[in-house]
Amino acid sequence: MSQPQSIFDKAVALIDAANTEDPNRVSADGKDWPKELLYSHRMADMLQRFAPDADDAMKLAIRAQHIQRWKSPRDNYPMDRIGYLQWRKDLYKFHAQTAADLLQQAGYGEEELDRVRKAVAKLQIKENPDTQLLEDVTDLVFIEHYMLEFAGKHPEYGEEKWLDIVRKTWKKMSEPAQQFALSGGVKLPEPLIPLIQKAVAG
Repeated sequence: MSQPQSIFDKAVALIDAANTEDPNRVSADGKDWPKELLYSHRMADMLQRFAPDADDAMKLAIRAQHIQRWKSPRDNYPMDRIGYLQWRKDLYKFHAQTAADLLQQAGYGEEELDRVRKAVAKLQIKENPDTQLLEDVTDLVFIEHYMLEFAGKHPEYGEEKWLDIVRKTWKKMSEPAQQFALSGGVKLPEPLIPLIQKAVAG
């Protein structure tokens, strides 16, 4: 006889089902994935490596960080700095509310919903430990899985631009996350290792 599904398992299933609807597909490890489902699994994997003692609320917040991101495309906003900032602001709110709605559907109470909303909306980074943990995992996943791909999309960026990008990413991370990245906790993109080392030196 199978065990009844826990509310955590229900929430994970709801988040995964929502991200499985992503029409954008990517290949990884010989498998075809919905883009945001792969991202959410990479986030969950990194959290397990970086902060294995994280509680269920943070496991769910981190898994849901990009929940249904394709529903709020960047090109719905003006393609300038102001448009970009407005898109990001609205996107964080959308992710936070979508994640909270799914957790409520799974059976979580207001305390957990509030924590997840604040973390996914990236409120009070450096002050709220939940938000900082989500930021740390986001940056570690970016370094390991997406930084090299991002570099390939922007061949016009010179070294100074890249040093600035790495330093801004680094600044957002907590000291434990920085040490985790430098001590082998993440697989640094080999072609960018000299640049990363130069950016974070000192």
